[in-house]
Amino acid sequence: MVTIFENCTIFDGSSSKLIENSSILVESDRIKEISVGRIKMAGARYVDCQHRVLMPGLIDAHIHAYTPTFSFYNNDRVPMSLMANHAAKILKGMLHRGFTTVRDAAGADRGLWLAIEEGLIQGPRLFYSGKAISQTGGHGDMRPGDVIEPCGCSGYSGLVSVVADGVDEVRKAVREELRQGAHQIKIFVSGGVTSPSDPIEMNQFTEQEIRVAVYEASTRNSYVMAHCHTQEAVRRCVEYGVRCIEHGSEIDDETAVMIAQKGVYVVPTLAVTDVLRKHGPQLGLPAMSLEKINGLYEKILSSIGACTRAGVKLGLGADLLGHDFHSFQGAELSLRGEVNAAVDVLRSATSINAEILQMSGELGCIKQGAYADILVVNGNPLEDLALFKEAEKNIPVVMKGGKFIRNTL
Repeated sequence: MVTIFENCTIFDGSSSKLIENSSILVESDRIKEISVGRIKMAGARYVDCQHRVLMPGLIDAHIHAYTPTFSFYNNDRVPMSLMANHAAKILKGMLHRGFTTVRDAAGADRGLWLAIEEGLIQGPRLFYSGKAISQTGGHGDMRPGDVIEPCGCSGYSGLVSVVADGVDEVRKAVREELRQGAHQIKIFVSGGVTSPSDPIEMNQFTEQEIRVAVYEASTRNSYVMAHCHTQEAVRRCVEYGVRCIEHGSEIDDETAVMIAQKGVYVVPTLAVTDVLRKHGPQLGLPAMSLEKINGLYEKILSSIGACTRAGVKLGLGADLLGHDFHSFQGAELSLRGEVNAAVDVLRSATSINAEILQMSGELGCIKQGAYADILVVNGNPLEDLALFKEAEKNIPVVMKGGKFIRNTL
């Protein structure tokens, strides 16, 4: 089936200039033609956009599909078959919010990817990391402090992360995730908010452990993404070859210049931080986590400003957990709009995130030959990022790979 969108105003994922009175021809799963004016083809299905903005599907570069709650310890105890159904609901919601591609930052696996690819569940394109890799007592070690392995002979392996200590264990852990098809590798290099046993300023993994992860990923033409909040953790990652920094909550101007010079990406995560600072007690977070979150949101805004001034390429990720809060995903764009121009936020959510996924020219753009992942939106997102908060109301058309997920025009 050929679909032709007509009377479009195109945001192509990069340019700040909208292309008015345009048409786009979609054949199979790709964009075949873009033209100013009409495209005529017998037998085609026409969609009149009525001069609405047509843009690439959004990309969220930091999600967790296997997180129905904010408690990783409790999530570890959910039967895998039940967790897969939780993930199916979470991913379907993301797709219907206009996120046609996502990068799972810890937990999602080959089975979940295959379920989407084979049409068994409805979800975005999924780039998965497998289990993220943590040192003992690091951010990915989700055991409470009073839990001790009975024989002391094995490390922690949970639903979203696995413990590896020393160069050889890290090498094996990375190879194992790559063997299972992981698109990228995730490691933890600083403490975090929700983890029970590590201060947020705690450095994690040695130089040699980080470098071996980077090397092993490179053998598959892949890369390492690293959880790190602190400036020191960021600088260590950049120096040791990590390609993508997650969170990057404490970055000053000098560090931002270093990041830009090395061509490293940063994916800030404002939505989850906003949720935690507003709903932490309701979520049952311990006092230690509530203390960690104090002032973190403002630090992230400052870091984004520093990165913007230095020319760092910023991706976009919401990092939301729990069924009650995934609906805030679209708010990540308007939160970023507090410090970035709308066009830069849209680039982060489309073409820059596509670069991070190593899919430039195929995702995150309206371009001949690209995948037909397309949104039609009410209003002008270059002027109002808040429209993504209410996807059902403001995004009448969602198309993934040439197939309509929603079309209410």
